[in-house]
Amino acid sequence: MPTPKHTPGPGETYDPTQPPPPFGHALKQYFAFKNDYINLNHGSYGSLPLPVVWASSQLAYEIESCPDIFHRLQYFEKLNKSRELLAKFVHADTDEVVLVGNATAALNTVLRNFEWREGDVIVLASTTYASAANTTRYLADRSEQPRPTIYTIEYEFPLTHAQVVDLFRSKLREVKQLHSNIQFTDVPPASTGFVDDVTMKKNKILAIVDAITANPGVLMPWQEMVRVAREEGVWTLVDGAHSIGQEPNINLSQARPDFYLSNAHKWLMGKRGCALLYVPQRNQYMIKSSVPTADEYCSPGTKAYEKRGTGFVTQHEYLGGSDVTPFLVIPEVFAFRQWLGGEEAINGYCSKLAVEGGKRLAEVMKTQVLDESGELTLNMPNVQLPLPVEKTPGELYPPELRTKINLFLQSKLLYDWKTYAAHYYHNGGFWCRCSAQVFNEVSDFEYLGRAFNALCQEVEATFLKSK
Repeated sequence: MPTPKHTPGPGETYDPTQPPPPFGHALKQYFAFKNDYINLNHGSYGSLPLPVVWASSQLAYEIESCPDIFHRLQYFEKLNKSRELLAKFVHADTDEVVLVGNATAALNTVLRNFEWREGDVIVLASTTYASAANTTRYLADRSEQPRPTIYTIEYEFPLTHAQVVDLFRSKLREVKQLHSNIQFTDVPPASTGFVDDVTMKKNKILAIVDAITANPGVLMPWQEMVRVAREEGVWTLVDGAHSIGQEPNINLSQARPDFYLSNAHKWLMGKRGCALLYVPQRNQYMIKSSVPTADEYCSPGTKAYEKRGTGFVTQHEYLGGSDVTPFLVIPEVFAFRQWLGGEEAINGYCSKLAVEGGKRLAEVMKTQVLDESGELTLNMPNVQLPLPVEKTPGELYPPELRTKINLFLQSKLLYDWKTYAAHYYHNGGFWCRCSAQVFNEVSDFEYLGRAFNALCQEVEATFLKSK
């Protein structure tokens, strides 16, 4: 491997034999943030540790020193190592996990491989991430037949997990009653991937289930929702974009979703973009093509298809020329997290800080946290902003005004206050979703509160003055 053109700077390497600094601001030296920037929005884009940046740059030099040697002789072994580590992390078989660019790519791979039939149904939620919801709308808007019908569950938080499950079950049963003339007999296989031709020609219901919703950032009872869906004969696609690295003890073999996806570049601290797509062996017959279609595509009826089926893993190994370093530095990601103390230590600190920081932020803004019980909170507390709450939708905040307020807060927080936390409208009011990470402390939440107090006063004096 050629020698990189610069030597590691402060924070770009660490001595694994020595203990790390304590959690909090002392760890900021291992991240590339500007000195005056306070990052409370780790959840949107992740925060790449400098040792992983350094490993990525070293790998880039290695690749460019001889692209043919790397891509033809070395790439697949390194890729398989990353898949093996991620599969073990979520308790899945290695060949049930492939890597793609992001959660949206994973979701599209699943949805565009379903053989949709007239009368099929997709059930999602009001909190479903926009790109996921829009993908289903595209499927329903296509000019060509067939087109699935879309139904939405309205979640207005705060809700208990029991209430979420009840709403979910009720919607699935309601959909069946609304389509009582349709036989939904295309159901997830119990164990094997064998499905006879007659069954495949019947209708299906697919539920898109969030493991952790984006806005508000709340933990959903997704394992219980998967169980309910299985009882109802409904397929499940679990969107765990925020899960790995934040949600502890994920066990996909035990939970048994039909499909699962999660970003490695958010809470796991991997390099953008890298996401895992989990398809259990029993369902891999459904993923006929990667998106985009790869050189390794197996056409049904060919000898290659007879030998290895759809070739789920091999199709996703190489999708043309692209930056593969995010896939291949996963070992360095896990090594850095282990040096910090491992998953229990990392999430123990972040979860405790999320509760304490969220409470302190609410005190500074004289508002409230969304989740008083703690049932919905992992590392992302949601706190109401000091703005009026409307009783009737659109009374104070018609959609175009919500957009203007969000753009104003975004610009002012980033440029004037040099901080950021996600902010959004939900259930009549404006809220913020903060991301508690190992480099944060309670004082960061206090600073954010002062920023929001000042900016919300401006919002009331300008955008809401006529109201």
